[in-house]
Amino acid sequence: MAYDISGAAAELACWQAGVISRQQLLAAGLTSQMIATRLERGRWQQLHWGVYAAFTGPPPRTAWLWAAVLRAGPGAVLSHLTAAELHGLLDPPAEAIFVTVPSTRRISAPGLVVRTSERIAEATQPGRQPPRTSVEETVLDLAQLAWTFDDACGWLTQACGRRLTTAAKLEQAQELRKKIRWRHELEDVLEAAADGIHSTLEYRYLRDVERAHALPRSRHQVRVVIEGKTVYRDAYYEKYKLATELDGKLAHPDQERWRDNHRDNQAGAHGILTTRYGWRDVYGHPCETALLQARILRKRGWTGKPRPCSPACPVRRA
Repeated sequence: MAYDISGAAAELACWQAGVISRQQLLAAGLTSQMIATRLERGRWQQLHWGVYAAFTGPPPRTAWLWAAVLRAGPGAVLSHLTAAELHGLLDPPAEAIFVTVPSTRRISAPGLVVRTSERIAEATQPGRQPPRTSVEETVLDLAQLAWTFDDACGWLTQACGRRLTTAAKLEQAQELRKKIRWRHELEDVLEAAADGIHSTLEYRYLRDVERAHALPRSRHQVRVVIEGKTVYRDAYYEKYKLATELDGKLAHPDQERWRDNHRDNQAGAHGILTTRYGWRDVYGHPCETALLQARILRKRGWTGKPRPCSPACPVRRA
């Protein structure tokens, strides 16, 4: 794209997706009148106060992200949902653009969600443009803004499940924070994520169904080869040839549902039984789900007994 600009300013604009600030233009030798003329003639467009797109036509997403950073000023970085978008943790992008600035400054910018941080320098991911918080800092920022613990858990498990980071790196980043909500609970989530947990539903199954009722410990995201094809089982009891799929989707396309059923049938031909549980089973009725799973496990050779999680637990009556 050709920009109506030359010299060092042109190089800078090219680096910043065609976006440049007033301060950068003045430092490069342009005058206020030259800037005003380009704006008046429609050769440039203002994206934020003191921030311009040196081209015509609709600005792409990257231009808006650069404009947000330049408007927020020195030391500013994209953060929260916007950083999550750039890291591949969120799709589609959030409507608002989030930036974090040093705690020594306060700005007001329409269209931007501005937050402050005392440790913005160490939270910034080096070598990435436009500037953004690191994957680990982004995940923890979002976890702290989450409405519920399940939402916070989802950010951690999703980041590990998409292989954007590791549980160990998230744990290190968490230790650097003096204050963090649900610290003990999130440490448990990270321990589970290190063992292969990739979703909130999988964590809930581990915590509220398996652990709470003393069921055998399953392995998670286990690689299984069936008729030459590799599949991954959410939870797998290898000793008992029992696979458990945890389905958090509200609806399945017909093709996807057929593929799941076909996989289960193929596994059945090799002696592997598959059970499937959703949010209602795990979140709404964990005790009943544990009791059912225990009965199936006993049919397949488990000699233990499930443990009631409370005096009112159906496992006690059974």
